[in-house]
Amino acid sequence: MRLCRALERHHLALRPRTVLNTGELKGLTIMMPKPRTDILENTLEFETLPLVKPTGFREYDARWWFNGIGHEKPAELNLEGVKALGLGMATLFHELGVEPKVVTGHDFRSISAGIKNALILGLVQGGCEVLDVGLALSPMVYWSQFELDAPCCAMVTASHNENGWTGVKMGADKPLTFGPEEMGRLKEIVLSGAFEPRAGGGHFHVDGMLDKYVEEASKGVRIKRKLKVVCACGNGTAGAFAPQALRAMGAEVIEMDCNLDNTFPKYNPNPEDTEMLHAMAAAVEEHGADVALGFDGDGDRCGVVDNTGEEIFADKIGLMLARDLSKNYENATFVVDVKSTGLYKTDPVLKENGATVDYYKTGHSYIKRRTNELGALAGFEKSGHFFFQPPIGLGYDDGIVAAGAILAMLDRNPDKTMADLKGELGVAFTSLTMSPHCDDEIKYSVIDKMVAEYEALNGMEILGRKVVDVNTVNGARVTLEDGSWVLVRASSNKPELVVVVESMASEDDMRDLFHKEVKPRLGKHAEVGAYNQEI
Repeated sequence: MRLCRALERHHLALRPRTVLNTGELKGLTIMMPKPRTDILENTLEFETLPLVKPTGFREYDARWWFNGIGHEKPAELNLEGVKALGLGMATLFHELGVEPKVVTGHDFRSISAGIKNALILGLVQGGCEVLDVGLALSPMVYWSQFELDAPCCAMVTASHNENGWTGVKMGADKPLTFGPEEMGRLKEIVLSGAFEPRAGGGHFHVDGMLDKYVEEASKGVRIKRKLKVVCACGNGTAGAFAPQALRAMGAEVIEMDCNLDNTFPKYNPNPEDTEMLHAMAAAVEEHGADVALGFDGDGDRCGVVDNTGEEIFADKIGLMLARDLSKNYENATFVVDVKSTGLYKTDPVLKENGATVDYYKTGHSYIKRRTNELGALAGFEKSGHFFFQPPIGLGYDDGIVAAGAILAMLDRNPDKTMADLKGELGVAFTSLTMSPHCDDEIKYSVIDKMVAEYEALNGMEILGRKVVDVNTVNGARVTLEDGSWVLVRASSNKPELVVVVESMASEDDMRDLFHKEVKPRLGKHAEVGAYNQEI
């Protein structure tokens, strides 16, 4: 009898309850308070009221500094604020008219599971059916939308940001994720407290999705060629997924930092940063590997080091893939971001196969949306996001699917190494991505000034060459008469600017484009701080 009563109580606790929109219960207001922006950590208010800084709402996802205590930088979000974010997302999902069915997951950080649980509380309060797939890569959550027939997603991840950051990648129209319009409306709902609680929400844990996702992501690739592959995960979430997937594709896998460790003891898992790339290069040389494939913190990006130990930036990997794929998919369209090499415009193989290349705004949401709009076969970003449409992928960015495409390319060219395939590209000297600090509140105004400066230089000379084009679709990409270019834009997810340069002449000229042109021009603006890395 006692057990039956306990089960009955448990059943009642799980039953959806009516949520009142207004009014009081026993004299207590039950509405979610309007979030504040001025709450200090380690106080009563921090424990009881929502803190949400407006700067966390980025162009196409959300990122906040969460670990404030013990750090000079104060917290920008607390758990009550995460609940408010979840309720705001639920309000927006209903406003958009989609079925409020949401897949959630979280990356491997010490703070992510708790943040996801707080987000779920807000989503459920807003009347959403939440399907929680547990520890996940972002592409696993995107895939689960298809597998579980859920229109919406909410992946708790700070992607490649350093420890202490958190965020959410979200969407309501698979395979797309939010863009500026949806993020702007979400920001408006949350910061104004315009929440609409609803009855009918629920939280359901879905088991077994990790193994199913790995099987699905790897099943289209079965390489016949013997390939030794370094799998580098930087102790991030991908370590639980990528080695298994690469082995399923037929590769001999050398694991490098694939054990999960949320302190990230060696470096931040970011295959666009030199520290991780140099470690991958050393592993290639040590093991005599054919290629090294590196994955970021949430597994939606892939970085590459070739068999000689030289890193190949993702825009050029994209060009290699486009050349290979265009042989089998004539008149294909490819989308690349404005940070990518200008070699796409002049490549003879792409021209011969009738391929079209579209340059568009940097950002995983932008390129994903553009690839979908144009019906492009694939989209590529210099940061390592690869977007493959059917029959190769489902349209979202997936580092493991990208790794499979790279291995399949090597398999289709059994007499060539990665270095050989790269050597077939035209000559261009492209910098790594460099990011000087610039506060979120002012970075766009700095870029507006830089755009105006460069537009005024159109037709004039920079380092002895005439400026022939200033593309302002995303900051300023300034092209010179010999095809060399410089790019300055605002980062979409960190308090930084982004600088890339490319020379068609020499490596020394590439360095001059940065040290004699972009760096001193940006240096005139006092708001611009130190760079994370420089050539």
